[in-house]
Amino acid sequence: MTVNRRQVLLGAAALVVAGRITAASQASAHSLSSRPTDAGLPATRPWRPGPDEVQPTVKALATGLIEAIGAWSTGGGTPAAARTRAVRAGYDAALARSLDALLASEPVAAVQVRDAQYGGILTSSASVLVVMDQWLRQADGTVVPGGTTIDVRLSKVHGSWRVIDAFPAHPAAASTHLSRAARVALSDPRIRLPFAAHADVAAGGIHESVLKALTALAGDHVVDVSVLRSGHPLHVFGTSRLSDHPQGRAVDIWALDGRPIVVAGNHGLAAAAMRFGVAHGAYNVGGPVRLTGREYFSDDTHHDHVHLGFAT
Repeated sequence: MTVNRRQVLLGAAALVVAGRITAASQASAHSLSSRPTDAGLPATRPWRPGPDEVQPTVKALATGLIEAIGAWSTGGGTPAAARTRAVRAGYDAALARSLDALLASEPVAAVQVRDAQYGGILTSSASVLVVMDQWLRQADGTVVPGGTTIDVRLSKVHGSWRVIDAFPAHPAAASTHLSRAARVALSDPRIRLPFAAHADVAAGGIHESVLKALTALAGDHVVDVSVLRSGHPLHVFGTSRLSDHPQGRAVDIWALDGRPIVVAGNHGLAAAAMRFGVAHGAYNVGGPVRLTGREYFSDDTHHDHVHLGFAT
C-alpha cells in the first residue's frame, strides 16, 4: 500500500465510523451467516440477495468479486494474491487489476458489503453499485477502517451473466469551507453515509437541495444512503443522458429505519419517501412503486432504492 492510501484511510477513519451501518441493520437487510473473524477485525457477513431482488444472480456475482478481492489473510494484499483469489472464486484474473485500490500491504483485511444497488439493469448488461467497508489490520495490531463504492459492470453472454469490469469511486478531497447544510448532514447520526458518500459531502460537492432534503427526511427516519456522487455511472444507464449524480444533484436511499427498500413489504415506506422528495423540491423521483405524477418513475433499476434528483 502506498503512503498516500494509508494517509487517506487514517484521515477518513473518523468519517467512516460515523457512517458505518450497524450489525443489526445489516442483519435485518439479508439473511446472512457470519464469517470467522480474525483477531482485532470486526465480524463480517457475506452479502446475499433476498427473495425480492430483480436478477439476484447479477448482484451475487458483483458482491462476490468484491468480497474475494477485498479481504485476505496474511500476505494476501498483493496483486498476484488478488488474481489468485479472483480465479478461485470463478472470475477472470484480470478483474483484480481493476480493484487495485482495495489492495494494501497490511497483513490482514476484512470486508463488509453494506448494500448492492443497481446502477442499471437491462436485458444483457448491468451495473451494480457495491457499497462496502474495509478494515486493514496493520502489523502492530492497529485496525484502520475505510471503504468505497464500486461500480461493477456485467454482461450477459450466451444466457449467462459475467462480470466484465469494476470502477472504484474516487471522491474529491475534503474541503475546509463547507456550507452549513453540509456540516449539518455530516453531523446527523440519522443520516448514515457510507465512505464515498461521506467523502462527497465533506468535499463540498453535493448541492444544498439534496442536503436539506436528506436532513428533513432524517427528522422522520433513519436514512441509509447508498450513493450520492462518487461511484455512480456518469450517464443514466443505457443512455447518453448525463446522470444527476455526478453533478451532485441526486441521492439514492437503500433503507429507511433499517428497512430495505427492495423488500416488498417496505414499498409503502418507499412510496412515502418518494412523495416526501417531491414535496421538498425533487423533480425526478424513482423507486419500486409507480406513483401518479410527472416527477415519478419506476423500473427494474429502481426496484431496490429511492432516487431523489434535483434540478438545482
